[in-house]
Amino acid sequence: MTKTEFNKLLSTANLSKKEFSNLIELSSVTVNGWGGTDKPIPTWVKSWLENYIKAKKFDLIISNIKPYI
Repeated sequence: MTKTEFNKLLSTANLSKKEFSNLIELSSVTVNGWGGTDKPIPTWVKSWLENYIKAKKFDLIISNIKPYI
């Protein structure tokens, strides 16, 4: 994943790098360093963010239909 793709997924997830680092319990310095030539973005990050985005959408659907259940 490129740094641009990472930033786009963060934006789609409505997360800042600081919020993301808090969620995954890593320092924001570590997360900010990802994407450079010597610190690639870990492979698990893409699927983590994609699943986070899906979960947020699911939560929204559930909250919208809950009054009708």
